[in-house]
Amino acid sequence: MTDKVFENNQVSIAGQVTGGFTFSHDVFGEGFYLLEVSVGRLSESYDIIPVMVSERLINVEEPIDGKYLVVSGQFRSYNRHEENKNRLVLSVFAREVAVYDEMTEEMEMKPNYIFLDGFVCKPPIYRKTPLGREIADLLLAVNRPYGKSDYIPCICWGRNARFAEGFQVGGHIQLWGRIQSREYQKKLSETEFEKRIAYEVSVSKLEFLSE
Repeated sequence: MTDKVFENNQVSIAGQVTGGFTFSHDVFGEGFYLLEVSVGRLSESYDIIPVMVSERLINVEEPIDGKYLVVSGQFRSYNRHEENKNRLVLSVFAREVAVYDEMTEEMEMKPNYIFLDGFVCKPPIYRKTPLGREIADLLLAVNRPYGKSDYIPCICWGRNARFAEGFQVGGHIQLWGRIQSREYQKKLSETEFEKRIAYEVSVSKLEFLSE
């Protein structure tokens, strides 16, 4: 399979591993593991991004906590069935991985980049925050080979939010941005809440191609 198929979904991240390998699943005897990578933002805060990596790319027997990774691949989704409904689970699927003992200048220059080319699959939700900031939520379907698609939540701000508000379902768009993590409280009952993390693409540039 050529890399051409993946031109519509490109991710590169660089950051520090927090924790170790967690086994996820295997496909035809090839084991896949999840790692959490802390990726810095310009604002001194950081995003915790899940990375799915094959045991063929990296030695899963070696300790990795605290090391630095440079990963390129795709942002992928799958539905996990829990509590009688499906939950969208997102992670960076690694195609190339390099492990370092320390952060380099090159990693700090562009630690979090994503490009997506896909189709709007739900009407955009436009809103304003109490402070007047404009936001629009988009759900983008990005095609994979063999008839599969990844469903990627994206968030647009300001001018991009006003532009995105007018998109129709089925519209073909391209966008550039970064992956961000956001904590929220999931209400389990009247008295119980559970802390969860949502992942989305924070959009910095947006282009509409066609219906």
